[in-house]
Amino acid sequence: MKTCTKFYLLCLIILVTISTNAQEFQGEAHYFSKTTMDMSRFNRGGRQMSEQQKKQMQERMKSWLEKTYVLTFNKEESIFKEDEKLSSPVGGRGPSVWGSSFSPGPQYKNIKERVFLQDQEFFGKQFLIKEDMQPLEWKMGTETKQIGQYLCFKATAKKPSTEVDFSPRRRNTEVKPDSLKIKDSIASKTEKKEDKEVEMIDVVAWYTPQIPVSQGPSDYWGLPGLILEVSAGNNAMLCSKIIINPQEKTKIEAPKKGEVVTKKEYNEIITKKMTEFRESRGRRRGGRF
Repeated sequence: MKTCTKFYLLCLIILVTISTNAQEFQGEAHYFSKTTMDMSRFNRGGRQMSEQQKKQMQERMKSWLEKTYVLTFNKEESIFKEDEKLSSPVGGRGPSVWGSSFSPGPQYKNIKERVFLQDQEFFGKQFLIKEDMQPLEWKMGTETKQIGQYLCFKATAKKPSTEVDFSPRRRNTEVKPDSLKIKDSIASKTEKKEDKEVEMIDVVAWYTPQIPVSQGPSDYWGLPGLILEVSAGNNAMLCSKIIINPQEKTKIEAPKKGEVVTKKEYNEIITKKMTEFRESRGRRRGGRF
């Protein structure tokens, strides 16, 4: 009887130890993000910018298009946010109000409860973007490559584009005959139907089973290992450093403040505000965008 009791007690101690270790496990993954932008969409005074002007704009936008992030994760939760140490370079200009308003805020994922939260500020107003996490339909490949000391496997998927297009639309003030107006009306209705179709973009991810957590940068997750590299559309993220069980643990907390909205609702809000801003600027400049 005593032997049986000791056995059960030993099993209980082992289970408690395993559970404690799982809870204490934490990692840090540092990512470098780079976004490319089609400069042909921009113009000055209705005229296309010269190559020199495009290069100057790209240089000014570099701090916005090239960023570093830190993903702090455990078995169930993660928080992904911009590296505060590098967000304002010494001797350089910090991010403008414009740039910071369009930069993603801290993103929290709980893969057990399937909850995604993003703490987002837009021109002084606080939002809390909340979504139910829907897993991508990953296609697992056999192709491999080495990223640092980790062997990674390739996986691909498709996801809806969440990019908000702020490129100006040209006004057409030409007076047309009624027959052409009818054709334009039909074409406009057709365009609206096409606009409702969600654009899908290709996603390519590289994950390592050597770190068996279903986490990744930004809103990516759902693979049998940490995602070290991912590219989708005009954005790519590459892991540059990993720290497993750092000496100083970071408390992973879900953001709670702000007006609760979905991603779609948030995109609609900023699209409306930016359209209003562009139109008011156009009126000040005599109708030019």
